[in-house]
Formats: sequence, C-alpha cells, structure tokens
Amino acid sequence: MKYALASILFIALSVLALAGEATGPQLEPGAKAPTFTLRGIDGKTHSLEELKGERATVVVFTCNHCPFAQAYEDRLIALAKSFAEKGVRFVAINSNDPAVSPDDSFEKMADRAKEKGFPYPYLFDASQEAAKAYGAQVTPHVFVFDAGGVLRYRGRVDDNAKVGQVTSQDLKNALDAVLAGKPVPTAATTAFGCSVKWKKQA
Repeated sequence: MKYALASILFIALSVLALAGEATGPQLEPGAKAPTFTLRGIDGKTHSLEELKGERATVVVFTCNHCPFAQAYEDRLIALAKSFAEKGVRFVAINSNDPAVSPDDSFEKMADRAKEKGFPYPYLFDASQEAAKAYGAQVTPHVFVFDAGGVLRYRGRVDDNAKVGQVTSQDLKNALDAVLAGKPVPTAATTAFGCSVKWKKQA
C-alpha cells in the first residue's frame, strides 16, 4: 500500500509539473548563451563570463523545494565533480518567485546549498530575466554550452527521476560529445519537473 501511494503521488506531481511547461520559447541549439549577472549565495554578484568553463558550461535552472529538483541534486553534484577536471563548469540558477514559493527564498537557497554541499555556484534570478532569456520552463532544466558559448544541448538530465529506472543519460552523453568535438546525438529533449514559479501579474 505504501509503495502504491508513493507511485500515485509521483504521478500526480508529474502531471502538475508538466502542466507548467508551455510558458514560452526555449533557447534553440546553435544559439549563443544569453548573458546574465546574478547574485550568488556567497553574497557576491556573478556573471556568466566569469563562471563559464574552459571547455563547456552547464547552466541548470533548479530550486529548493521541487521534488524533481531534489531528486536530481545528487546526480548533478556527481556530474559536476566528475567533469570539473575536464574543463566543465556547472552553474545553478533559481528563478522561482519566493512570494509564490517561500521555500525558494534566497536565504533558503544558502541553507540548501550548504546541506547538499553544492560544488557549483547557486545564483538567484530575482527578476526572472535569465529564465525568460533561456526559456527555462521547469526545475530542473539544463543547458549545455561549448567553449564558444554555443548551445549544444537543452532539456532533461536523464529520462527518469528514479535513479534505478534511468535508461538514457542525456546530460552526460551531451557533455561527452562536446568534449570529444562531436555532434550531440540528441540536441534537445523535453525537460520535466515542477514549473518555474513566475511572478504573479499585477
């Protein structure tokens, strides 16, 4: 019974998450990385130019509260660590409006990063302009750029939030291809997760 209820809850969350996907155009593979200057949990302001990797940069739109974002934290941490020595840098951005989702406040971002030991910068997109520029729709939503700042992959981390049921490691495959100087096998996938919590219109 416990497992049946958990499965029902997960399906319900999936339906709610996917319902928030169609929020606007996404950045297309081949596009240049939109610049940004955002405040990090270290209290400093950081730009994409400052944070980009030598060979590739992964921009991840995520948040604190979403069960999908939480489910992928350990995988993203592991990928960031394994690719760090290969010239790849990860950058995490939270664009959720804390007035809509209090658990995604700047203060709680710092708590979450400390708790999980994020090995990458965690930035707050207070204006939500970065999310709009990239076309971020859900959390997590990943964007992989090559050394020249060209988008080579956009979409999901992999094909299943449950680790034991993953059959396609899309983000890892994309990074492997970029580092090998080859075309990414699948340049765009459908990201799934909780919808970005946009500011309420006045």
